[in-house]
Order: sequence, then C-alpha cells, then structure tokens
Amino acid sequence: CTFIIPEFSILNEARETVLKIRGPCCTCRCCADVEFHVLDADGALPVGKISKQWSGLVKEYFTDADNFGIQFPMDLDVKMKAVMLGACFLIDFMFFEQQNNNN
Repeated sequence: CTFIIPEFSILNEARETVLKIRGPCCTCRCCADVEFHVLDADGALPVGKISKQWSGLVKEYFTDADNFGIQFPMDLDVKMKAVMLGACFLIDFMFFEQQNNNN
C-alpha cells in the first residue's frame, strides 16, 4: 500500500509482478460503487477492476453483507484468476469490514 492510495501487486509463482491493483484515496462512498482498478504490471494500462457494489441504503445500514464484482482479462491464467478472487477478499477485510472488540 502507498501512504494515501492503496496499491497492491499481484505476483505469480516466480514472484514477478503480473498485475497491480490501485484503489481510491477514500473508500467511504455513499450511494456509489467503490472501484479498485486492476492495471497491467507497469501500472499504466487498466485491464479490469474490483468493485464494491452499492446495494442500497437499507441493506448497507442494517446488514453486514457486501456485494463485489470482479472484472479481469478472459485470457488471464487460471491461477491469477484465483489470486484475484483472493485479492477481493483481502480488499473486503481491509476496507469494508467493521472491527468488533470481541475476542
């Protein structure tokens, strides 16, 4: 992660950067989707996105359920697609889950 804007590198099994994920500086948006852009290895060209989808005021306020969408290139290696799914879970836990003080 960078200081203000969250940024993640997606690595392959040889620990080479395959994709980068760059998020917004503020993940607290009301009435709108929050998008994390999936970029090429250089971080220059967008190739997809992970988005937390706005599901309405009632659901957002009264439940802890979130809806996410993932878009990535169709020709992406199946292992990297699995890593993208894991990145979606990581983004959910890091930015959208409330922490309880219960152990």
